[in-house]
Amino acid sequence: MKLTRRLVMKGAAAAAASFNSGCAMASPTREALVQDIATDEAFWRSIAAQYDVTPDVVNFENGYWGLMAKPVLEAFIRNTEKVNRNNSWYARRDYYAEIQPVHARIADFLGAGPDEIVFSRNATESLQALVGGYNRLKPGDAVMYADLDYDSIQTAMDTKAEREGASVVRITIPEPVTHDQLIDTYRQALEANPKVRLLLLTHISHRTGLMIPVREIVEMARGFGVDCIVDAAHSWGQTDFRMEDVGADFVGFNLHKWIGAPIGAGLIYIRQDRLAHISPDISERPEGVGTIYHRIHTGTTNFATFLTLKDALDFHELVGPARKAARVSYLRDLWAEEMRGDDRIEILTPSDPRLHAAITSFRFKGKTSVDANKAIVKALVEKHGIFTVHRSDVAKGACIRVTPTLYNTPDQCFQLVKALRSLLAET
Repeated sequence: MKLTRRLVMKGAAAAAASFNSGCAMASPTREALVQDIATDEAFWRSIAAQYDVTPDVVNFENGYWGLMAKPVLEAFIRNTEKVNRNNSWYARRDYYAEIQPVHARIADFLGAGPDEIVFSRNATESLQALVGGYNRLKPGDAVMYADLDYDSIQTAMDTKAEREGASVVRITIPEPVTHDQLIDTYRQALEANPKVRLLLLTHISHRTGLMIPVREIVEMARGFGVDCIVDAAHSWGQTDFRMEDVGADFVGFNLHKWIGAPIGAGLIYIRQDRLAHISPDISERPEGVGTIYHRIHTGTTNFATFLTLKDALDFHELVGPARKAARVSYLRDLWAEEMRGDDRIEILTPSDPRLHAAITSFRFKGKTSVDANKAIVKALVEKHGIFTVHRSDVAKGACIRVTPTLYNTPDQCFQLVKALRSLLAET
């Protein structure tokens, strides 16, 4: 990262040194250090300076994908130029040797074996491969998913069930909900539906930002003889975890959301001893079980995108995964917890830090239609210069998603609070 890295380090060195020196301390002390850094505005100004952000709006719609930091963007441009200049001469001779250390590093960082991950273009593609390839369903079995799961993967589960002669169980996540209620919701649903053999779980919902206790639910489902496919599109990078913290055998990841890679990068994780239960891609016919590489056949991808993963991970590690998670949660709390006491608005993720990260959605009481929420999104941007996005298909009604990230500031969170109160006064 050269000069840019040094500039970041100059602003961040004191806070980072304080944090790292505390990592060997008792857990409460370490957590306190993380929280102190979450509110260290000098540190975060140095990080925010590494993003070239449009001045046209206050962007609180960072759930679509994440901006590349400047050093990552610079690396992506260099890699694009290299690949474009050298073309197939490079791709057929040198690319594989260059990408293998990147692959191994990401596997190690995630806490997976190098034979347990394979690159994809996004989490959707990863999850399609996992759902489509799952081969343990039989006629008469059932699959299950919830209202907060991702639209296209709900559809994939429907299609999978139809093809295998299975039925579909759809459940609704309570709103509001507690940690224990979430676990009980899935337990009761599994007890009531003993034919379920495959369960879709979304670690952090793209609709409301609810973060489920995924490991506990995966372990519980395993006790019912149910396999889980976990959608981690929004969680890795927004929160700090490794594979043992998820506990699942099949997981789909994004790298261009919260890891900050160029658009077009994702991961499939399959625990090695479960590989046989995800069939090879339709375009692959290996001898025997084959490898995880046989579970997806994308064709030609953007070589430069994957070469730049090492730079994205460099920056992610430079900021610090725990510090990053603490900061975005802090920014979320500034607006969400401030507005929670207003009985005219519903904050759709609990205050319990186990159940949210950066993303949180809201709705004005009584405003449950898609059109009503689109109108609020429009008013926020046109009257207050704040960009958000509506989300639909939540059981209790449409809502508006707010997603702060590392370049957002506390002042912008306070600006959102002021805007919401202004709009509420008009209704």
